[in-house]
Amino acid sequence: MQRVFVLDTNYQPLMPCHPARAKELLDKRKAAVFRRFPFTIILKYAVTANNQPVQVKVDPGSRVSGIVLVAQFRRGWRVIWAAELHHRGQIIRDKLLKRRQQRRSRRSRKTRHRQPRFDNRRRPKGWLPPSLQSRVDNLTVWITRLYRFAPVDSISLELAKFDTQALQNPEIEGVEYQRGTLFGYEIWEYLLEKWGRQCVYCGAENVPLEKEHIVPKSRGGSNRVSNLTVACHPCNQEKGDLTAEEFGFPHVHARAKRSLKDAAAINATRWTLWRWCDLTGLPVEVGTGGHTKYNRTQQDYPKTHWIDAACVGDTGESVWLDPNMHILTIRAMGRQSRQMCRVDKYGFPRTKSKQRSRIHGFQTGGMVHAVVPAGKKTSGTHVGRVAVRAQGSFRVGTTDGINWQYCTIVHLSDGYHYERSSAVSSQA
Repeated sequence: MQRVFVLDTNYQPLMPCHPARAKELLDKRKAAVFRRFPFTIILKYAVTANNQPVQVKVDPGSRVSGIVLVAQFRRGWRVIWAAELHHRGQIIRDKLLKRRQQRRSRRSRKTRHRQPRFDNRRRPKGWLPPSLQSRVDNLTVWITRLYRFAPVDSISLELAKFDTQALQNPEIEGVEYQRGTLFGYEIWEYLLEKWGRQCVYCGAENVPLEKEHIVPKSRGGSNRVSNLTVACHPCNQEKGDLTAEEFGFPHVHARAKRSLKDAAAINATRWTLWRWCDLTGLPVEVGTGGHTKYNRTQQDYPKTHWIDAACVGDTGESVWLDPNMHILTIRAMGRQSRQMCRVDKYGFPRTKSKQRSRIHGFQTGGMVHAVVPAGKKTSGTHVGRVAVRAQGSFRVGTTDGINWQYCTIVHLSDGYHYERSSAVSSQA
């Protein structure tokens, strides 16, 4: 069960407590709700801190990252809080592409007579594209928050590395390889992740799998990762020296050429994240993807992002967790739009310039609780995200036209959307 974060009267983090204990403190009015997500209470009386060692563990991912807190008890390390953080890197990339196309079209129409200018384009050292920087920022934001709400004394980080050039061409060597990317990631682990850890021909799961050539080597196939897949032993034997298309699975050829952009994203951001963790001054433990998988399989835990995070590093060799616990699902939603006004498909403005972002203390994206005493369409209790308007008539959830005076702030807008979900339904 997820623990509840606790702050003392000086806003210093204490050891997270059981939800039943937090409810008791709230009922007796010895504590107040400080924050809804993650749920945090603040005490109204002075206490003496008695904290156990707490470690924040992170399994960085291109699309979803796992984050957990583990505490050391008498029987060893135990997960006390877990979350899965969904990034919006692909959304940022698509919006930047749309903006670039729009600006290019405008330049070709309005300023095509000008010479291109590049002298003012300088990128600082360590610069990352916004779609990748957002992944790093999301993780650093949440590590910082956990450090504020829990007595964290160390960080454990999976420092995965993908050799995308060796994955594409295993025979590369010498100077040609030195011009390539990083070295060391096991091709077998990459194939398992790429093909969903199941036989591509019969769909069998939880059975011994073998490396299989889509175009057999006897037919001119190579050892490149684009020609490799995973199959169970019976299917591998039955296929023999046939190609996947001849065997009746032409779609396997298309799937084999899947983009390596997720691996490239991890490669580009891993050292930036590690350097940030090192600057915190806390001890930083690092582990490899192979070590994480070994720890998880030895303890017979299912494959999910937050469980992978719990199994990172040496402290993940023996960690107790409940695979059925409810975890916090966090989705990065962004904050405000940098666009000053909306434009039509030709690039001409169609709305007014950007107005105030806060109306009567409310901001679009925040969660509110509204009790409307009367109204044909709005009467009743409404809880959800709010969309503010200058005239004071808000939309809460799907209900429009609610006056701001009936609204109470539940959670301020912070750029993230929160859901409590079962760990069993979490996707690997």
